[in-house]
Amino acid sequence: MTYRVVQWATGAMGTACLRVMLDHPDVEVVGVHVYSEAKAGLDVGEMAGRPATGVRSTRDPQAILDLRPDVVVHAGRIGTYGSHDAEIIRLLEAGINVISINGYSHPGHLEGPRAAALRAACERGGSSLVAAGLNPGFAGEQLAVVASGLVSRLDHVEIVEHADSRAVRDPDYLFGVLGFGQTVAQLEARTDGPDAALDGMFAEVVAATAEHLGLTLDHVEPDHVLHVTEHDLEVKAGTVRAGTVSHFNWRWHGVVGDVRRITLSIHWYLETTHLDSDEPPLWQLHLTGHPGVRVDVELEKHPEDTSRMPAEPYAVGASVVNAVPWVVAAKPGLHVRPVATPAWG
Repeated sequence: MTYRVVQWATGAMGTACLRVMLDHPDVEVVGVHVYSEAKAGLDVGEMAGRPATGVRSTRDPQAILDLRPDVVVHAGRIGTYGSHDAEIIRLLEAGINVISINGYSHPGHLEGPRAAALRAACERGGSSLVAAGLNPGFAGEQLAVVASGLVSRLDHVEIVEHADSRAVRDPDYLFGVLGFGQTVAQLEARTDGPDAALDGMFAEVVAATAEHLGLTLDHVEPDHVLHVTEHDLEVKAGTVRAGTVSHFNWRWHGVVGDVRRITLSIHWYLETTHLDSDEPPLWQLHLTGHPGVRVDVELEKHPEDTSRMPAEPYAVGASVVNAVPWVVAAKPGLHVRPVATPAWG
């Protein structure tokens, strides 16, 4: 079966998803939605470094609806969590399934008007919403859950991710969106800081992980640590001044009773001073139980791939592609992605 898919937004990760979908024999990319005028009207193959397809990108959401794709892969830039709800609701109401790479791991975790609006859109359109990607999407909700199959008594699950941000070239993204190079006081005063985007998104990751593990959480507790640099740092996007933030450690704990049962810890860093290793793995899983389990995970490119794109974006694209058959077959509604959505085709 061939699936008709649209890519929505073509930043770094959106372009990676587009490239992987163009390469897949059973996915037909029928359209691409872009936000900028400069990208509108471009051939979608050439946008991803692939042969021309004859399909052109568009800024017009109605043009995407008119294509009637099976799935839209939504990769809008992270903003305040929920800022893309209106776009996603419009797609769902039109009967188009949506895979998001930036959240929606467990939209029903916090019941309220937002979850109700998303659920109602699925009901009206007969469509489904699910998350894919690496984190959100794989490290906690899938990989840690699989590892728990080696444990008969599980006390605590810790998922740690390391994101080396030194390679980011866009100063607006590094210093503005992510918040590096600002003082702790400046970040705490922001209402549009990274925590506005991340807290809801990763609370859902913890909740989705808990659901797969059969845990009923009382709440998800944020617990963030900001580290400042003692000296100026030169990175590709510019200079990070001494006394400003060079390392974020975002942490969320799933609490049952008064006990933290799940911890998700994400390190964004421009220096390794506050890490346990100068070369940490992409993910570390630590399951405390009987017996305990430790897993370190790295990704690597195919030996024949000589492109500049690293392994992680390819894996995001693979995670998305592997979710396509599942979301098309799913009953309408808000879904927690199942533990296994293996490669196909």
